Amino acid sequence: MVKIAGLERVSLIDYPEKISAIIFTHGCNLRCSFCHNPELVLVDFDGNLAVKESGLFEYLEGRKGKIDAVVITGGEPLLHKDIGKLIKKIKDIGYLVKLDSNGFFPKELKRLISKGLIDYIAMDVKWPEDSYVKYSGDVKAVEKIKDSISIIENSGIAHEFRTTVVKGIHEIEDVEEIVKMLPEDSLFYIQNFRAGKTINPTLDGSNSFTEKELKDILKVARKHVKNSYVR
Repeated sequence: MVKIAGLERVSLIDYPEKISAIIFTHGCNLRCSFCHNPELVLVDFDGNLAVKESGLFEYLEGRKGKIDAVVITGGEPLLHKDIGKLIKKIKDIGYLVKLDSNGFFPKELKRLISKGLIDYIAMDVKWPEDSYVKYSGDVKAVEKIKDSISIIENSGIAHEFRTTVVKGIHEIEDVEEIVKMLPEDSLFYIQNFRAGKTINPTLDGSNSFTEKELKDILKVARKHVKNSYVR
């Protein structure tokens, strides 16, 4: 059973050009210091506070015609072996489904795509290739990330890649190395770090890049991926 830790009932910005609901799954294989959902990563799952599937589907059934899509994010949704069953039930109601993923589960990603369960994919590419093992602790990290990028590129499904840039963790040159991992015709978003609740509580406004720095980062990204934007 998928551990559903939260539900945002309406969002106008998380699925491009669609009105969506957002499901937050509990648990992640990473411990990114800049993660804004530490309660989904560091805190044990509390079944008493969980979103029950019965309540979730009652809500979704009642919103047919008023929202278009469901975004599944986390945490990392692909940690859950039953995520496909959950998505199929959502699809059977008639909703589009967007999946947010960190790219560490290419086999699971490929399986969902092959079953026609995903309509839009957003993959976080968190670090340049030579930093993935350092920050993830996974010796096969680069292989997994590259496999997921390839699967997404060849899926025929609408998709985007994105990187949250954090001053003190990322350098402008890192973004150039990140986009080199991506197909040249990708859609790539640069997301500036915003201070708030994070796994590392010492991160603050000083870890955000300035507008000028973001323009420099964008210029570097567009050398390799023309369709790069600051979000």
